[in-house]
Amino acid sequence: MPVPLFNLAPNLTVSRLCFGTMTFGEQNSLFQSFHLLDQAFDAGINFFDSAEMYPVPQRSETQGRSEEYLGHWIRSRKITRDRIVLASKVAGPSGQMTWIRGGPKCLDTKNITEAIDASLKRLQTDFIDIYQIHWPDRYVPMFGETEYNPSWQYSSVTIEEQLFALSKAADAGKIRYIGLSNETPYGVMKFAHIGERYPHVPKVVSLQNSYNLLCRTFDSGLAECCHHERISLLAYSPLAMGILSGKYFSPEGGPADARLHLFRGKYLEGESRYNLNNTVIRTATMDYIKVAKKYGLHPVSMAIAFVLRHPLVASVVFGATKSWQLLDILNAIKVELTPEMISEIDEIHSRFPNPCP
Repeated sequence: MPVPLFNLAPNLTVSRLCFGTMTFGEQNSLFQSFHLLDQAFDAGINFFDSAEMYPVPQRSETQGRSEEYLGHWIRSRKITRDRIVLASKVAGPSGQMTWIRGGPKCLDTKNITEAIDASLKRLQTDFIDIYQIHWPDRYVPMFGETEYNPSWQYSSVTIEEQLFALSKAADAGKIRYIGLSNETPYGVMKFAHIGERYPHVPKVVSLQNSYNLLCRTFDSGLAECCHHERISLLAYSPLAMGILSGKYFSPEGGPADARLHLFRGKYLEGESRYNLNNTVIRTATMDYIKVAKKYGLHPVSMAIAFVLRHPLVASVVFGATKSWQLLDILNAIKVELTPEMISEIDEIHSRFPNPCP
């Protein structure tokens, strides 16, 4: 069964599964990455997501490899550009990644322009279909934070300047559409309303935020914004960094090369959000797995199918480091969750709402 497609924007049709490449160049070698990309493309996946800071955990020695591997694969396989939808991202302000434009310090015109040009070179392409702001150029609670502290606000680049920089790139043919990521309802609405005032700027067509059985915060505010502004969700972390597969709560504790084991202490954002020592996360996960087993489903397939059924989800952004993992994900497109299954899933959610926000 081929992966179904979704019309995300005019002349932009994406597969409902999107291969996220943030392991390429760290967990996956070039050869392994090519094998996974071949397998995904042969299955009907045409949508591939990357970012200038990938792979993760982020290191100066590996920065940009994910885009490089993806671009090398497209070129070596001689895949015509119209058969592939590429998404990438510009890193927002960060005091840690000093090897990316000194921080990066902000998302002004200079930073956005330099980021786009560097990504195009690494991807070996003339344009990027969806170019996303990886996280906002302003203080917002994100990556597991839930409470807003007004005193933490800092001086930031205006949304107008960010949109004008992206518009300049679109006019030059470097990008086609724009997307947001790790955004809030406030940010989505500001980008949408400012965009309406300047019809020449490219439209925001997507929001890439976390959405899974352990994190349904999108439904509290963001869903309404996206519905009315006709912005689709690109749901990342559909397996909560692999937790929903159940592997970490097996008697063996999961394989040694699983991400949360392999990079323990080196990927603090992920570890704080997906805390394996959190009893609520463990209990909720095991309850979801019981539902999957009751109905004869693989936990991965049920978790992916749950995200796919959301009316605002255009595509599910997943990661896979092994061929069999990719097969488990592909099998999800065959799964249709019944009302009874959804009722049981919602009952668990009511007891353990969003333990991985």
